[in-house]
Amino acid sequence: MLKKLARYFTVGEWLLWLGSLALIVLAFALFDRANYLTLAASLVGATSLIFSAKGNPLGQVLMLAFSVLYGIISYTFAYYGEMLTYLGMTAPMALFALIAWLRHPYKGQRAQVAVGKLKRGEWIWMLLAAAAITAAFWFILDAFNTANLVPSTISVTTSFLAVYLTFRRSPYFALAYAANDVVLIVLWVLATLEDISYISVVVCFVLFFFNDLYGFWNWNRMRRAQAAPAPAADAAPPATAEPAARDEAGSAR
Repeated sequence: MLKKLARYFTVGEWLLWLGSLALIVLAFALFDRANYLTLAASLVGATSLIFSAKGNPLGQVLMLAFSVLYGIISYTFAYYGEMLTYLGMTAPMALFALIAWLRHPYKGQRAQVAVGKLKRGEWIWMLLAAAAITAAFWFILDAFNTANLVPSTISVTTSFLAVYLTFRRSPYFALAYAANDVVLIVLWVLATLEDISYISVVVCFVLFFFNDLYGFWNWNRMRRAQAAPAPAADAAPPATAEPAARDEAGSAR
């Protein structure tokens, strides 16, 4: 089992994953040392991203767990937008994405999903839906007196795009999550100005940003590999000219 896991990830992926975990633990030890829920969420989130970057449905299982933990953390700083987004949208969509990924394995391989493609015009409907959801959440979050309302609302937009593209198995889901990471970095930097312990959350999302960029690159590599024509079946080797040449020589004699 361990040997199989060791071969599953490339050397670069091992470095990215273990390096992310190490930096998360270091940031927690330096700036927090109390909120173990934040530490657990960060470790689960980083692990989710490396599996999602491989197109493995396990990544969505871990995203469900991360969404619940992150929703609780967001509540502690009155980031109700984050709480509602992750508990009310990201977690359910991660479940739908998990089902979609399990139903579309690449050539029967449960550990790799078949890369999808949005239909013509689907981008327009997705953006219109994102705009409508953003407008609705603006009023909802304002009613809840959400801290840092503008970036909190923008986070709803990027989160919706990310979860929708994840459900549709598009490589662009990772790019949308990277954009969401930037918004969350801003949000938690603002929180850090009031409570230094939240800097561990900032470190978490900085690392998530680089993991998501890798995920986008790897999904594009997967897309090209899956679209490549299958190697032709073994065919009989072409006849050489030697037998014919010998026959002609024999006839001449």
